[in-house]
Amino acid sequence: MEAALVPPLMVSTGFLPTGSLLQSLVHICNEVCSMEKLPVLQGRNISTMIRRIKLLASLFEEIQESDGPLPPSSILCLTELFSVIRRAKFLIQDCKDGSSLWGLMQTELVSNQFYVLVKELGRAHDILPLSLLNVTADIKEQIELLHRQAKRTELFIDLKELQRREELLVLMGSNSEKNRKNKGFIDLVKVRDVLSSIGLRNAVDYEEETSKLEAEAHKQAGSGGLIVVSNINNLISLVSYCKTIIFIDGEIEKPCKEDMKLHCLPSGRFYDHSSSSQSLIPNVPDEFRCPISLDLIRDPVIVASGHTYDRNSIAQWINSGHQTCPKSGQKLIHMALIPNYALRSLMQQWCEENNVPTTESSQSSSSDLARSSSKRELYENAVDHISVVKAAADAVKLTAEFLVGKLATGSPDIQRQAAYELRLLAKTGMDNRRIIAEAGAIPFLVTLLRSHEPRIQENAVTALLNLSIYNNNKILIMAAGAIDEIVNVLESGNTMEARENAAAAIFSLSMIDDCKITIGKRPRAIPALVGLLKEGTPAGKKDAAVALFNLALYNANKVSIVFAGAVPLLIELLMDDKAGITDDALALLAQILGCSEGLQEIGKSRILVPILIDLLRFGSPKGKENAITLLLGLCKDGGEEVARRLLMNPRSIPSLQSLAADGSLKARRKADAVLRLLNRCCFQSHDQIG
Repeated sequence: MEAALVPPLMVSTGFLPTGSLLQSLVHICNEVCSMEKLPVLQGRNISTMIRRIKLLASLFEEIQESDGPLPPSSILCLTELFSVIRRAKFLIQDCKDGSSLWGLMQTELVSNQFYVLVKELGRAHDILPLSLLNVTADIKEQIELLHRQAKRTELFIDLKELQRREELLVLMGSNSEKNRKNKGFIDLVKVRDVLSSIGLRNAVDYEEETSKLEAEAHKQAGSGGLIVVSNINNLISLVSYCKTIIFIDGEIEKPCKEDMKLHCLPSGRFYDHSSSSQSLIPNVPDEFRCPISLDLIRDPVIVASGHTYDRNSIAQWINSGHQTCPKSGQKLIHMALIPNYALRSLMQQWCEENNVPTTESSQSSSSDLARSSSKRELYENAVDHISVVKAAADAVKLTAEFLVGKLATGSPDIQRQAAYELRLLAKTGMDNRRIIAEAGAIPFLVTLLRSHEPRIQENAVTALLNLSIYNNNKILIMAAGAIDEIVNVLESGNTMEARENAAAAIFSLSMIDDCKITIGKRPRAIPALVGLLKEGTPAGKKDAAVALFNLALYNANKVSIVFAGAVPLLIELLMDDKAGITDDALALLAQILGCSEGLQEIGKSRILVPILIDLLRFGSPKGKENAITLLLGLCKDGGEEVARRLLMNPRSIPSLQSLAADGSLKARRKADAVLRLLNRCCFQSHDQIG
């Protein structure tokens, strides 16, 4: 907890002046007492602490109003009280702003911190010369009572909070015998009740809790250890999963009892006591058998060749290094596994008619359980370990599959919410991005780019942007035919944010060399980026500039960028401080300089040379490198005319000499080259005059 890290004030001979000390005490007491929306957790400890501080505030205000001199012996006590109240404020603030779930897991620790602070208040009162202070009898009586209470106080841990925590641990898969036998169940009704009891009641609360848990995981990463971070990550998975299931259809969706009770917890597969082995299943139609295992398909997915397999079987095939379709031998152009919802629906109907369970049998997984039992016991015996790390990945997989189903079959409102959830899920973690792609999200997201509903389009393009950060997904996105749709959004998206994120997606995809060529061949792609360079917000202009820079690394694209009218815009942006993309514009101009059309277009500008001279003096190190690259290129091409313009500017020679002395190695070499060219120009002019 943050408060535990706040050191007490060190008391020394350099005390605060009496007036300042009392003013600080009154101020910090008022801050604590005026806190609003106090948390559900630690309610009694927090309210008791605030009540104590309110009583102390009355003492401090009365001392301040008396305006008399304070006895020297009181200064030490007041300073100590300031330290304790300050730490209490941080602790309450941390309970208020921090993660509720993590606070629930740490309930004994936090309760103990409140207990320690109360005891410190009592010790500070021990040295308070109350009889020497000019305060009323009522105040003295209240402070003496407060002192006695502080001395008698005992550690208070809310039993209800402990009960809630135990319920949550059981629900998440504690080491009870029942959970060993029924690995994978989660009762969403109970989870929702537990989360509601600690203040998480709607989708916004769940989102905020996820953000707080992510911040806590980041904070603990340096000091908390792997188990602590793993615990927090598993809590994130639980909240994300429950939020998706409970709120995907808007404000609290009321799923049927069976749906609520039989959703699989991230830590295991779906499970059914009534399941029997595959050998007991009646004659299975061939179309319902996996071509690899020849067993009933449990989770039908389509590969790039168009054939359907059971997800586990085809995943093992691909993960073992194969890149072909097992049935046809055809090379797979991408490795995405797209859920076959039509076949799944038919299979479910057949299973119901033939009384065949649609989930995997316990017997089929018994050998897996036996092999992993020793490892599982090690985890289960760790008191503070909630579940194994794999649970987080399983949660993402389950959530992604659920959301992809909503993308495929949901109403526009459901599709919008599902795309938004996938956008958030893909925002962090390479594993998340890989799992979402494996769940088959990419083709559906590409389809949603055509939506006329602004939020659906924006969420879809942003989700694709986030997914594209994982390199293998770049290939899958290109293979799904996304480029033309992304360019459409870039050119005429429903919102500016959608257009800007489309530009960022093109930047991300163009990190692969083949994609640079493919994107550059789209006649509208580069003009659309140049259009955003003109019309976008500062962030959008930056996205467009870096995307164009990436594309310009392929020589054929440089000419297209010039013909699209980028050069005048880039020069204009060099003068626009508000845009804040000077370095990006310089880098792109320096890249365009590499083709004759670019050099010719850049050379037409009469204002560029003075701008570049100023950037040699005031630019960033990278900006200076690109500025001198442009000047050297212009001098070599423009010869005498550019050199004359440089020589006429009184700032050019000092700027070049300064860069030649103090710049980077590359900048120094180019500055020396420009200075030699200018010297040669001077000698030639002198010879002509002579």
